Amino acid sequence: MYLHLGQDTIVRTDTILGVFDLDNATVSKHTREFLNRAQRENRVVNVSDELPKAFVVCREKRGTVIYLSQISPATLLRRARAGLGLETL
Repeated sequence: MYLHLGQDTIVRTDTILGVFDLDNATVSKHTREFLNRAQRENRVVNVSDELPKAFVVCREKRGTVIYLSQISPATLLRRARAGLGLETL
C-alpha cells in the first residue's frame, strides 16, 4: 500500500514510522533537534512549495528519511486508513 504525500511523492505505508503535525510537534526542543540534525544530514525531503503542515518519518534502505508535506496529518491519516480499508476506525 502507498500513501500520497503531495506533489509527485508517494511512500510505502510499511515504511512509515510516524506522521506528525509540524506546529504541535516542533514545540518540543527534542523534536526540533531531531529535525535540524536530519536537515544537516540531508535526510529531509520537502515535497511541496507551500508551507508544510506535517512531517512523515519513514525508514528506508538509505536510513530514516523525513518528508515535509503541505497536507494535514488528519488528511494523511484518513488516506492511509482508506487505503487499508479501515475507514471506520
